[in-house]
Amino acid sequence: MPLDLTMSVMNVRSVGARSAARLAKLGITTVRQLLWHLPTRYEDYSAAVPIAELVPGEKQSIRGEVIAISSRFIWPKRMTITTATLRDQSGAVRAVWFNQPYVGESIPEGTLLSLSGKVVLDKRGLSISNPLYERVTDAEHTAAEGLRHTGRLIPIYAETAGVTSKYLRFLIQPIIEQLDLPDPLPESVRRQYGLQSLSDALVAVHYPHRPEDAVRARERLAFDDLLLLQLKALRDRRQMNLLKSVRVPMDTEYMRTLVQGLPFPLTRDQRVAALEILKDMERPYPMNRLLEGDVGSGKTVVAVLAALHAARQGHQTVILAPTEVLAAQHERTLRTLVGPTMGVRTALLTGATTLVDGREATKPAVKRAVSSGGVQIVVGTHAVIRDDVRFSRLALVVIDEQHRFGIHQRAALMKSDRHASGVVPHLLSMTATPIPRTLALTVLGDLDSSLIKEKPSGRQPVRTKVVSSAERPRVYAFIRDEVRAGRQVFVVCPVIEAVQPDAERIASSPRPPRQGKLSALWAQVKAVQDEYQKLSKEVFPDLRVVMLHGRMKAKEKQAIMHEFKEGWHDILVSTSVIEVGVDVPNATIMLIEGADRFGLAQLHQFRGRVGRGAHASYCFLLPTDDGAARARLAALEKTDDGFALAEADMKLRGPGEFFGIKQSGMPDVTMEALGNAVLIKKARTAARAILRTDPQLKRNPLLAAQLAALQNLVHSE
Repeated sequence: MPLDLTMSVMNVRSVGARSAARLAKLGITTVRQLLWHLPTRYEDYSAAVPIAELVPGEKQSIRGEVIAISSRFIWPKRMTITTATLRDQSGAVRAVWFNQPYVGESIPEGTLLSLSGKVVLDKRGLSISNPLYERVTDAEHTAAEGLRHTGRLIPIYAETAGVTSKYLRFLIQPIIEQLDLPDPLPESVRRQYGLQSLSDALVAVHYPHRPEDAVRARERLAFDDLLLLQLKALRDRRQMNLLKSVRVPMDTEYMRTLVQGLPFPLTRDQRVAALEILKDMERPYPMNRLLEGDVGSGKTVVAVLAALHAARQGHQTVILAPTEVLAAQHERTLRTLVGPTMGVRTALLTGATTLVDGREATKPAVKRAVSSGGVQIVVGTHAVIRDDVRFSRLALVVIDEQHRFGIHQRAALMKSDRHASGVVPHLLSMTATPIPRTLALTVLGDLDSSLIKEKPSGRQPVRTKVVSSAERPRVYAFIRDEVRAGRQVFVVCPVIEAVQPDAERIASSPRPPRQGKLSALWAQVKAVQDEYQKLSKEVFPDLRVVMLHGRMKAKEKQAIMHEFKEGWHDILVSTSVIEVGVDVPNATIMLIEGADRFGLAQLHQFRGRVGRGAHASYCFLLPTDDGAARARLAALEKTDDGFALAEADMKLRGPGEFFGIKQSGMPDVTMEALGNAVLIKKARTAARAILRTDPQLKRNPLLAAQLAALQNLVHSE
């Protein structure tokens, strides 16, 4: 009978209710999850050495006869120590196990052992500490299938309390020995790309004979998931192309007039992106395009041009922003670009603010204007997604910082039954976080993309420096000089309030927690409230310091940002709420406290808040640890290329952390492969070939079932 991968791990021999609960902490509840709990590394015990050739500090394997074994219990330490003496033809050595009393009962004198572990030298001579062991007769008997614990490459797994690597090997080995799984990958694809069968790959990844065997096996397992991602992307694209959308024919003369009327020239990248968007909007099926642009590259202007083009032909556009601060700024930018002679009406709809053409209006009035078509361009936050917000002739949806909106939220705006026209609008997603090429090919494989890499003329380069705590006084003096010259300053902190230890919990604990390095670093993290108090009362009592964080009410945040932009405040102390979109041309300094607690891409976003005016600008990075983070942060000193930093960030933090997909359910082996451009291209080519001959996957039912499971996973997020 074929192995049922969906079977509960409780059905595996030697797994009881207690063990199942412990395995669940590792995300293992089924046999599939057990088999796909891949080794994180391997210990090389492949070659046994004579006892006389053991080297202190090395991890080595020996074979010998147990000539003595004993156990003793040490009361003060509440520890059992088991000591065995093993001998071969070259000499003898001690093996010592701590808190493993069963070892003394299972290895009688005269037993031949294969034993692997770290060699230790102390005052009593050489010993092997906490070694893995097997009887030689057992090892020889299982040599054909592969030893479990010694004498070879030994798999080491992610562990938790009560679940060791040895226990996992004990569970996985019997399953691996009899593994014969149906392979969802067509044989033609396996042959074309030289991939192993699924069963062979699982055997090799858990018990490789050589390191390169494990690499090849992991590539096969990663290919499977990459293929599914590509199949999903290609099918989603085909489904989108079958939908009906609004055709917005390009009015070249009108666009030329719009561009010529802008207060600044467009860059070449902006012109190309605008043309790509307008051409997509001419088609009868929905556009699905991602507009990527580095910090300050001018994405919003491109989106506004598309919105005005739609309005020119009687259609509506909604621009969705993740925060009320950013939505309000987009609305002001829009009104600046939309002159009174254009005849285009605008609205702002957020949880706290509603405007029509820049004037306050009630929410019901704004909603009526939108549903009747009296407003052509609506800017808003999640408030726009409410069911009672309906449109008359919606042709274009623009989502800024699209990764901050969930799948259901994005889909809600695209549903045809929300629009009187009954068609699906065009979708333009924007992001100021450049996405590494490999991630764009997989996670966003169903989108067309436009890139804006050029900076508009007049943008000032931002001089960046990582500074130590000892240099802080010099930084403060520099800030004072800039403020005296009429400039403004951002100070960013990673948290709102300092976290205080729970004194009652600590006092009642039988073992008080140690003040380790991590807790000491956390104690140094600057909270916004603490930093505001320090700067306003101690460091700069004569300057105008104001505080901004996400817990404030929306109107309060908007008022503070408006005041700061108008020059009422000298220093703004904030959380990451100012990460994107905030435009204050007079701000010339960005000071980031706890810089090592942010990724490179996010730090680059903070840095992009300055350098927007005519004055030289600066970014100072103050890590909580003067030494450990300097090498990573130094990348920001060397380049202001957001795309290069995004690639570096993904290598440092991994694609899951970078793109917010860490909890997506993807195995680690697939997450690693998201950085492998060659493998991704192979998977995309294979997906296209499969769908060309079998678009509904009727001839590949196993692939179809896996794809359906992936769709359910995505839609449940």
